[in-house]
Amino acid sequence: MFYFIASVIVLAVLLFFPASKLVWVLSVRRLQRKLKRELSQQEIDGQLNRARFIAVLLSLAFSFLFNANLVGLPS
Repeated sequence: MFYFIASVIVLAVLLFFPASKLVWVLSVRRLQRKLKRELSQQEIDGQLNRARFIAVLLSLAFSFLFNANLVGLPS
């Protein structure tokens, strides 16, 4: 049980940083195309907070599913 939880957390932490950067870049570019202008620093910071939230959910879900498939669910 401990090994499963620890591996989920470690993988989620390792995935968080590249996932948040990827989500942030894609959301900033999408918003720039939608508004057809450069974004202000406040708008960019708002997109960064949004990307971090999405990345937390995404990395935890992927990490859990990956470890459940690789190791199996703890009994």
